[in-house]
Amino acid sequence: MLADALGRPLRIIITAGQRGDVLEAEALLQGQAGGAVLADKAYDANALRTSIAAMGAEAVIPSNRTRKIAIPHDATLYRHRNRIERCFNRLKHFRRFATRYERRTIHFRGFTLLAAAMIWMT
Repeated sequence: MLADALGRPLRIIITAGQRGDVLEAEALLQGQAGGAVLADKAYDANALRTSIAAMGAEAVIPSNRTRKIAIPHDATLYRHRNRIERCFNRLKHFRRFATRYERRTIHFRGFTLLAAAMIWMT
């Protein structure tokens, strides 16, 4: 999920549970503009950092533990990443989303978009 600076969802891509989210990060960032991209350690990939730099933004991603040379990040700006977590928590207030009640991906995506629209309204 891509969220704005206020923690509101902008784009959502549903992936398989066992698939890494970093594989869809570039698709989420496609056509976006901003000064910084905040993400957690799971998104620490050279390809993603390159695409963030190409869009003219700063990558505020802590280095993964397996990286030989750690890449520094702005810790003060990284504190705002909790807004993304708050967005997920607001979505989880909808029981149907939290328990993945829908069996088909298209139905789950539809309900997720509906819940995201309801979050935007508040």
